[in-house]
Amino acid sequence: MVRRPQGERGRYTTVSIPTPLYERIRALIAGTGFSSVSQFVTYVLREVVSDMEKEKAQSAVSEEERREILERLRSLGYI
Repeated sequence: MVRRPQGERGRYTTVSIPTPLYERIRALIAGTGFSSVSQFVTYVLREVVSDMEKEKAQSAVSEEERREILERLRSLGYI
């Protein structure tokens, strides 16, 4: 879980989306547990950002792994 600095708790910004998309989301969430389009969009964005962060972390090569790869390439005569 990512912790926000104390001064950022409860602070929001405005993000613009096309009106037709807003209306589609509003119709989609009718009768669900989401009380607003903003709440739904925040939920979706958190999920997407979390997935992207996980993907990025999994694809990152550590410095130790980098050294091991270079050593293997040296021992095979590629570098």
